[in-house]
Amino acid sequence: MGGKGKGARGKLIVLEGVDGAGTTTQKAKIVEWLRERGEHVHGTNEPSDGPIGAMIRQILRGRLVASTGEGKASPIDPAAVALLFAADRLDHVKNEILPALERGYHVVCDRYVVSSLAYQGLDTDLRFVRQINDKALAPDLTIFIDVPADIAMARIEATRVGRDSFEKLAIQKRVAQAYKEILADWRGGRVITVDGTAPIHTVTRDVRQALESLLG
Repeated sequence: MGGKGKGARGKLIVLEGVDGAGTTTQKAKIVEWLRERGEHVHGTNEPSDGPIGAMIRQILRGRLVASTGEGKASPIDPAAVALLFAADRLDHVKNEILPALERGYHVVCDRYVVSSLAYQGLDTDLRFVRQINDKALAPDLTIFIDVPADIAMARIEATRVGRDSFEKLAIQKRVAQAYKEILADWRGGRVITVDGTAPIHTVTRDVRQALESLLG
């Protein structure tokens, strides 16, 4: 971040979607576009770049595992992983997101609470995941980039060398369905759905239109 805030509090804008939906690409394009408009903006992501976020990445890549009483490697309990995501989020908000918002910066975050519900809710009681994320700061706008799981996985296979534990078609189909069910009953702020199967420039245009309705 750089420069001075404008005095008014910034907006928290969140991008959501299955792996391969294009949230990271659109985050970069939003940040660039807002800067061109003369807005103060800070781009970020979850898991965060903080210490808890770094631990989560190691877990997702299979590089950090639990140890059984017999000294054998074992996957970390899904409920424990859900707690780590929630802890990372609270730390992220306190130390990065909220200070930026209070300085007048708009914050564009690649993934947030809905991701935890959609992903951690697969293997953990969804009520538990909701409860541990209850204190998270509500976004001003959530943009859901809607892409079918098979298309998203084809993109991943074409562009990524390494994958995390969720990047499998069967899992992504469950995640895609979870997203739709969660957002259909979402009470955590305004949500706009964008067709992520369109060309990148079209998705960017649609995302900008959603932001213009928020920012004016």
